[in-house]
Amino acid sequence: MPASFWDHEPVRRALAERHLGRVIRAYRHHPYHGRAALPQAVVAEWLGITQPQLSRIESGPRIVHLDRLEHWARLLLIPTSQLWFDTSKSKRDLGIASAYQDVATGPDERRRMLLAGIAAVAAGAGFLGGATVIRSRRIGAADVTRLTALLELYRSVDYECGGGVLYREVARFAESVYRMLDWSHSASLTPQLVAAVAAARQLAGWTALDAGRHADAQRHFVAGERAALAAEDAPLTARIRYCQAKQLQHLWHNRDALATLQLAHAQLGAQATPAVKALLGGAEAASLAALGDHRAAERTLGEASRQFERISPDREPSWMGFYDRGELLAQYGRAYRDKARHDKRYGSAAVRFVTDAIDAFGTGNVRSSVLNEVGLCSALFLADEPEQALEVGRRVLDQAQSISSARVIDRISNLHRDLARHRELPAVAEFSQNLAALRVRE
Repeated sequence: MPASFWDHEPVRRALAERHLGRVIRAYRHHPYHGRAALPQAVVAEWLGITQPQLSRIESGPRIVHLDRLEHWARLLLIPTSQLWFDTSKSKRDLGIASAYQDVATGPDERRRMLLAGIAAVAAGAGFLGGATVIRSRRIGAADVTRLTALLELYRSVDYECGGGVLYREVARFAESVYRMLDWSHSASLTPQLVAAVAAARQLAGWTALDAGRHADAQRHFVAGERAALAAEDAPLTARIRYCQAKQLQHLWHNRDALATLQLAHAQLGAQATPAVKALLGGAEAASLAALGDHRAAERTLGEASRQFERISPDREPSWMGFYDRGELLAQYGRAYRDKARHDKRYGSAAVRFVTDAIDAFGTGNVRSSVLNEVGLCSALFLADEPEQALEVGRRVLDQAQSISSARVIDRISNLHRDLARHRELPAVAEFSQNLAALRVRE
């Protein structure tokens, strides 16, 4: 977790009370995980106990057994500086000091540790291992719950670190989940299992897109779309088509992106929810603006905003937890940057919308924040504020080194088109040269 995770008031209060059960409850309900809390059953499995046991621990008296405190603090990677008990002896005895070196350990090492941990959980639950996995047991509803929880873990890493660090791991996971369709399970569970396959394919495609692996992304999206249609899950089908449209937008195929989004919108039917409608509408507006139809883009953004105000989180699919006001405002920023390219009077509005989007993003959504910092740099150039644009641009170049995303690098490189009219300034010319030297980190 990022350092700011432990500064969340309910977590800090539980730590101050020296009550690990309350710490675990605050951990599960942290907004970093999205709108929905991590289920007790999932966290209980991490800790090696049952869901009823965890329920009693969260609401019961303090735990006083040092070995249990140390073990669970280690599993949750709670920084030693936050703990009220000494772990130094157990670290030496168990050889786990590296898991606690949260300051000394670099970000790449922490990512590797985290991914190895998630893969270990997936393998332990029988979700990895390909043809070698024993298929004698029957799949139940708890398995689908575990699949969903693992996908949320992978998504949280994607938001923070980028798809480049993830796409091989998630692709392997998605292929393993697909093979589970052949395992024994009840007919009533089939739609849920097929939907889990679709969600895994969607995430595999999304991380491949973020890593710049466009052929792999397209393959996973197509497989995910078919699975979602088979599960008769219209919102998930729409989400996958939204991802396909985002890929088309990234590749500058906005007419195809618009057609894909409109198809998704038209086929939602009675399963449509306000968040999914707002998600599709914002993306439609971005393509309309890129195609020069600014009036239609404004109308579509207005409808997306009205749908956003109708969102009730408990009535939305759990995978829509990432969608917040920042995502909606980011689409306003994209539309107004396109307007500013035709008329620079709209530059200040673009700056305002992107700034508001950055302020609205949660702490865990690092990649979206970086992408919108790039948008802010672009908007400032379009608003004839090159000095401020360079200040943001230098910050973006630093941020790009901590995230593994070809999409972010491509977006930064595209700043060339918006700085063009300020290229005569020496500092802008130097910044332009620095853009050319960018490389994707994996």
